[in-house]
Amino acid sequence: MRLLPLLPKLRMVQLLSAGVDEWASRVPTTVNLVGARGAHAGPVSEWVLSAILAQLRAWPTLVRFQDQGIWAHRRFEADTLQGKKALIVGAGSIGTLVAHRLAAFGATATLVAKNARPGVYSSDDLLSLLSGHQIVVVCAPLTTETDGLIDAKFLAAMDDGALLVNVGRGRIVDTNALVDELNRERIRAALDVTEPEPLPEGHPLWQCPGLLLSPHSARTVPGTNRLCYEVAARHIEEFLSSES
Repeated sequence: MRLLPLLPKLRMVQLLSAGVDEWASRVPTTVNLVGARGAHAGPVSEWVLSAILAQLRAWPTLVRFQDQGIWAHRRFEADTLQGKKALIVGAGSIGTLVAHRLAAFGATATLVAKNARPGVYSSDDLLSLLSGHQIVVVCAPLTTETDGLIDAKFLAAMDDGALLVNVGRGRIVDTNALVDELNRERIRAALDVTEPEPLPEGHPLWQCPGLLLSPHSARTVPGTNRLCYEVAARHIEEFLSSES
């Protein structure tokens, strides 16, 4: 970013990340700022499904039993994804693919975005939509509108036993409010992103019951970088064509 003032002729900044929030306030409005839209959808949506299934099928509990050498037949409670309803906050490439992949397991999805469109609700309807959804997936970008969107009021309105999954940005979820709800053991969560990040030693989230944590690594699988560069090359080609 220190190079930006030294590049007066700069017209485009292409990122390999899905979001552009870390750069948005520092890149001049005259410069086209672009993320790797679509490249992360496959790996991240796969992480979302794995996190949901891990929580529903009680894998964290089973691994702890395994570590103790305990055959835990009928000593834990598991659930099924079949018939579940998921509210997906963010209807871009990641949210749309999550909805598609949930359908393969017999679950249904309700998509929410900033603005309504066919098959997608407006974020203005978010709180009224919460009831009846056993899963909430956050994959929206961090903006002024989404910063702190999942607050104490939102979390309190989630169904008892519901699961919150966040692969957007940590700041979208009010961390203190989430810690409170998790410690009450009323809801569960799976987080690939946190606020603060990285999560420091001794932070209350580490000890919360019903929580799965991943260190901002949902995209970190073989092939993701190749997908990002392919998207970046296409964006740059399109930009150059529009400039000519």
